[in-house]
Amino acid sequence: MKICSIEELSGFVKEIIDEIGSGGIILLKGDLASGKTTFVKKFVEKLGLHVDVSSPTFSIMNEYENIVCHYDIYQNGVEGFLQSGLLEKLDEPKYHLIEWADDRLEDILKKMGFDYMKIEIQTIDNKRGYICTRSK
Repeated sequence: MKICSIEELSGFVKEIIDEIGSGGIILLKGDLASGKTTFVKKFVEKLGLHVDVSSPTFSIMNEYENIVCHYDIYQNGVEGFLQSGLLEKLDEPKYHLIEWADDRLEDILKKMGFDYMKIEIQTIDNKRGYICTRSK
């Protein structure tokens, strides 16, 4: 587990970008207000993009400069994600960050042969703990 303050998050995000390279799928899991959108903001910032990042709770997906796709599947769950046709978007060579991913989405990604990184975020006092695992 990597434990970071908000000030240390940029360094951790750089490590993640270095590990996944020029694109990939990142599943973000954590409780409400655990820092999933904050992680995405730092991720986009670290890529050098100058855009306003907000959680796409109702739109399901925001795209930033044709480089990052930011999904939030809380409102409609995996079913809504599948029905929206966004699963096919994951084939595009971009960064795909998915908030509120669950075991069912992981199962679907595995069956379809997608590689991904899962980041579970835990609140620890005024810091966050990040547990990262890669699919194989």
